Amino acid sequence: MAHLQIIKGDITKIPADAIVNAANTELKGGGGVDGAIHQAAGITALNAACAKLHGCPTGQAKVTPAFQLAAKIIIHTPGPIWRGGDNQEAKLLAACYHNSLQKAQEYHCQTVLFPSISTGVYGYPLHLAAPIAIHAIRSFPTDLSVQMVCLDEATYQAYLIADAAK
Repeated sequence: MAHLQIIKGDITKIPADAIVNAANTELKGGGGVDGAIHQAAGITALNAACAKLHGCPTGQAKVTPAFQLAAKIIIHTPGPIWRGGDNQEAKLLAACYHNSLQKAQEYHCQTVLFPSISTGVYGYPLHLAAPIAIHAIRSFPTDLSVQMVCLDEATYQAYLIADAAK
């Protein structure tokens, strides 16, 4: 079972072996955490590395170097766009966390940072997304050290509540 810590902070400023990026399916820097990670890693280098991957389906994960970030790799995982909850959103969101942790293991990482996937511009309700993320991380069979990095107080509180309810 992964060791999980919920913290508040800027995911681009925290050292770790792997940083998970809430990417879009084209793997092109967008808004929110995706844009921040591209900016901090170095837009030109990261865009070039992402272009070689030819996109990534929702729920899957692909890896690039971390370039200027304090990490070895960036794990890119496109989360689901919220469409009311009847379009496999929960299954796809859980897959984002599971497949990202799988990539972290494949790349021999010890520490992994996650943002709150799909709860920004993709509109996934935070109170529904947080329990899915917590369960997916806590149930993954690994000794990885995982930090859920929450940018704001509302996100932080949602993850604390979800973790306490597990």
